[in-house]
Amino acid sequence: MKSIKLSNGSEMPLVGLGTWRAQPKEIENAVQIALENGYRHIETQINRNSENVVGMMKISIFTKYKIIFVCLFFQLPNFGNRPNDVEKFIKLSLSKLNLSYLDLYLIHMPFSFHCDKSVYAPLTNEDGTFSLDVDNDIIKTWKEMEKQVKSGLTKAIGLSNFNAEQVQRIYDSAEIKPAVLQIELHAYLQQKEMRETCKKLNIAVTAYSPLGSPGANTHFSNKYNYSLNDFPDILGHPTVKRLAEKYNKSPGQILLKHLVQQNIIVIPKSGNPERIKANIDLFTFDLSQEDLETLNSLDKNEEGRIFDFLFFKGVEKHPEYPFKRSKA
Repeated sequence: MKSIKLSNGSEMPLVGLGTWRAQPKEIENAVQIALENGYRHIETQINRNSENVVGMMKISIFTKYKIIFVCLFFQLPNFGNRPNDVEKFIKLSLSKLNLSYLDLYLIHMPFSFHCDKSVYAPLTNEDGTFSLDVDNDIIKTWKEMEKQVKSGLTKAIGLSNFNAEQVQRIYDSAEIKPAVLQIELHAYLQQKEMRETCKKLNIAVTAYSPLGSPGANTHFSNKYNYSLNDFPDILGHPTVKRLAEKYNKSPGQILLKHLVQQNIIVIPKSGNPERIKANIDLFTFDLSQEDLETLNSLDKNEEGRIFDFLFFKGVEKHPEYPFKRSKA
């Protein structure tokens, strides 16, 4: 398995297993299949069952396969995005995971909601909007993240879903610099300027939804009563299918290779054993420069974004909402 060296010296495998929206039994099966097929990077998140499942599996399975990297990118939730919540939530996750430290701990989002402590979820108002915590200071939250490194609870820290200005602001104020930025990144949203910023700052980039998150629209609709009018089918794009035939690979492998070949870490989620195996089988072939450029041309910039978080009703009014567009 190829890996990226992070700014703190740790090695982060280029391909990990994502577990977003997976049910406990699916997670257990997927993790075991993944480890049997060479995965050494498991992504898990707070506020769902994956932490508990991975924690229960740790002694019996992780030890057997010598897993070397547990990446928790959803770990500091948007309802616990305050300085005095950082230590509480990292310790909660360590307890659930049956671990003494994390390899990587990310702030999931730059914006914050008030917490509904009865269910540990974002607090909502009577009109259905989310209760925005507009007073939180992300710089002060970052300083608390740094303390978790100093105390040995995590080896590295990073960000997720921050825009370039926010990343630069954190970087400029940081004693311990962000090691990783986790962002939505796929053929329709290639985030080239953001990647250049990260390259300049020596921040590794991890792509979530690298296949366009098939099925996410159903999740949005069921959970938030929100749906996208034009949900993308990147896997079915004629160019992707043509290249899959050319290289005798699946469309998913072509899309993942497009990113991995540019040293972008990917964490595709799957519960299907054959797809789990295929998603890591990316190192026996290379795309030609011409084919890389062909895939680069699929970029729709911001028009290709799936996760703008507007399913959190009212979030665009938060001062740290990261995807504000300039008015024409």
